[in-house]
Amino acid sequence: MGKIRIELNDAGIKELLRSAEVGEELQARAEAIAGAAGDGHVAEVWQGHDRVHGSARTVTSEAARSEAEDRTLTRAIDAARY
Repeated sequence: MGKIRIELNDAGIKELLRSAEVGEELQARAEAIAGAAGDGHVAEVWQGHDRVHGSARTVTSEAARSEAEDRTLTRAIDAARY
């Protein structure tokens, strides 16, 4: 079997990482994590310079305390896996 050569299209990859579809996927996964973590957690998606970013974070002191003591947000990350 011969060697396989793969050439990446840099412009296409950049376009993909900035696309609305990637943003929608990140939003869905971040919402799944925030939902699994419970009240006091929110999902956020924003357009960065090179790509779309997403996160789930605490917004209340109770949720922050729960994360610090019980790692509720950290444990909820499996909710983003399909």
